Amino acid sequence: MKRIIVLILIICLLYGCDKTPQPINYGTDTCHFCQMTIVTKTHASQMVTDKGKQYKFDAIECMVNFLGDKQELITKSNLLITNYKKPGIMINAKTSKYVISEEITSPMGANLTGFVSLKQAKTTINNPTAEYLDWNGIFKKLN
Repeated sequence: MKRIIVLILIICLLYGCDKTPQPINYGTDTCHFCQMTIVTKTHASQMVTDKGKQYKFDAIECMVNFLGDKQELITKSNLLITNYKKPGIMINAKTSKYVISEEITSPMGANLTGFVSLKQAKTTINNPTAEYLDWNGIFKKLN
């Protein structure tokens, strides 16, 4: 009997630490950083900590600003952004490529947009005034 109770407790503990990102409920969920309702499927971002805690953001810049002084969360968490070319589909924020350009506005006004690759970013926005950055680049620029 004790083994069954221990097994149930272990299952409950493991289930409670699920690191899988939960879907963003657009129009209902609020941004953890600015408290605005998340409505734009092309710019949302998300963080899932190593303990499974979910943080949802209405813009990439909100997540970057939230993480400004939290280096341990950056290394230990699953950071995700929306792939601009596939609205609602989340991709790894640390390996993504970013563009800052007035051609595409983001919810918080940084004009920051994420892509799966630099090629995809340059194909979408080919503008001499656009800034093309990686994760470290946007993190330094916004913090």
